[in-house]
Amino acid sequence: MLPPEKGWGVLTLHDTHPVSGKQWTDSGEHHDKRGLKSREAKENRPVPIPPLLVAMLRAHLKEFGTAKDGRLFTNERGGGLVGSSAYWRVWRDAREYALPPNLQASILGGRPYDLRHTCITTWLNAGVPVAEVARRVGNSSEVIHRVYEGCIYGQEAAMNRKIEAELACPD
Repeated sequence: MLPPEKGWGVLTLHDTHPVSGKQWTDSGEHHDKRGLKSREAKENRPVPIPPLLVAMLRAHLKEFGTAKDGRLFTNERGGGLVGSSAYWRVWRDAREYALPPNLQASILGGRPYDLRHTCITTWLNAGVPVAEVARRVGNSSEVIHRVYEGCIYGQEAAMNRKIEAELACPD
């Protein structure tokens, strides 16, 4: 299903295919199909996506379409899962393209998974409630609090204004 022409969209995640290696999977393949973390076996997870990502997704689908099974990305042969080595090559090249040399040398975005942390801290710093962040990323509020409690920065004045407004405090 195509995302909307404009505005917010939703990605629906159905399952995961973690890389383990043939000797460690039940199927004897490099990837075992599994349900989503912290979900019932067949439970999906809707993930709201902002308008900028909707536009990028529409452009990708227009140019490349989807894999036969509906996934957004497929390997160079057009059928299988994208290998982890391919993700790492693309990630390395993207960091070189997007970041100046001093940031390329840093740990910033060292791994694709770091984007998840960046996303969570960005939403928390934007003032999105912890429960909503947890729902969107598929974690519990407790995990978000424990892992990200120190990431909120530069908001003391804004929080003071909110408290003052709620209490109708004079200046």
